[in-house]
Amino acid sequence: MSVEECDVLAVGGGPFNLGLAALADPLPDVSVVVCEQLSESDWGWHPGVLFDDAILQVGFLADLVSLVDPTHSLSFLNYLRDRDRLYQFYVRERFHPTRLEYQDYLRWAAARLPVRHGHRVESTSWDDAKARFAVTVSGPDGGRREFSARHLALGVGTAPWLPPKLAALGRDRVVHSADYLRRVADLDRADRVTVVGSGQSGAEVMLDLVRRNGAHGPRLSWLTRTESFAPLDYSRLVLEMTTPDYVRYFASLPERTRDALVAGQWRHYKGISQETIDDLHDALYRRLAHGGTDVELRSGVAVADAALRDGGITLDCVHRDTGQGFEHRTDVVVAATGYRHRPTDFLAPIADRLARDDAGRHQIREDHSIETDPSISGRVFTSNADLHRHGVSAPDLGFGAVRNAVVLNTVLSREAYRLPVRTAFSSFGTPGGDG
Repeated sequence: MSVEECDVLAVGGGPFNLGLAALADPLPDVSVVVCEQLSESDWGWHPGVLFDDAILQVGFLADLVSLVDPTHSLSFLNYLRDRDRLYQFYVRERFHPTRLEYQDYLRWAAARLPVRHGHRVESTSWDDAKARFAVTVSGPDGGRREFSARHLALGVGTAPWLPPKLAALGRDRVVHSADYLRRVADLDRADRVTVVGSGQSGAEVMLDLVRRNGAHGPRLSWLTRTESFAPLDYSRLVLEMTTPDYVRYFASLPERTRDALVAGQWRHYKGISQETIDDLHDALYRRLAHGGTDVELRSGVAVADAALRDGGITLDCVHRDTGQGFEHRTDVVVAATGYRHRPTDFLAPIADRLARDDAGRHQIREDHSIETDPSISGRVFTSNADLHRHGVSAPDLGFGAVRNAVVLNTVLSREAYRLPVRTAFSSFGTPGGDG
């Protein structure tokens, strides 16, 4: 079996690893290969919630490369130029692309990069003699091939998560928001539909349900345990908490302090865009004005249990302010209950050589690699799995280019990309200290 060598094997073909390959592309002294398990035709970026009018929550500069190298050939602006839409985008005067447009941009970039679609990473071990990772990959034809890589870059992303009580109800009764557009016809046939969980996904699902049914259709409810249907905190100085300046400050804090901060910062990345809230309120008003049934919205409600009963679903709920319990009846639940990190079973052969903190999470270095046993000289870089180490910027598309520049500078032991020095007006630490 032939072995293909590369400097960095990137596992997963999402935006962060595509960005790594893009920034590596013009550099003559580093090679990055991306292995993506989905075929080119099957690959999509959150396809279950790609509504026609959905807008990206970050601006176009949060592409694969621009915040490190705005002259790069794989920038979003160059994509627009290649698609002959640059002037239309300029006249449109909207900073944020549509989500469908962003997906097309990612596909456009991937077609110009060393992305191996249909290649699933099966196993990874460390070859002490060669001081390289030995990676076994299954290809689209079912055959196996081997890669030898100096470093790994993990970008496996997240998977839809259902609370066990909801998952036990069965696929016919529960639809995760990630599958909403693929299952929406099933919801149209129900008498009662309940969205559980908020955030941007929950709000977009609720908005679509209200719009598509007009004054008719299922009776709709929306339950969330947060104290309100809270807007994304998109104020300018708060956004500075997604900058490299804040990342450096946050990473310098003790673990317990970081965890406490993350718990209180959920509105910075899990809130609802103000535009979506306004659109939903308008749609609710139209439904009411046109003679439709009321839509039930309840915040501060936790779902404690769920069961199939009398031909429908009974949700046992608890109101957070009063502590009172009540039953909620519905036919189908749309669960906007978030995502969890995908398992990395392919790391099993070296799992005991990857350091973890007291909470069982990987210990992450400042250069975005996992702390390893000294016997492993290669780096295992990770993206969007380091919220506990680098704060609210971890899942932010706008931080991806800077993180990837740090990775490449580390791999090359030189400044391949100049990193920004001052990125915020705010100072986050004490005078003379970090931040």
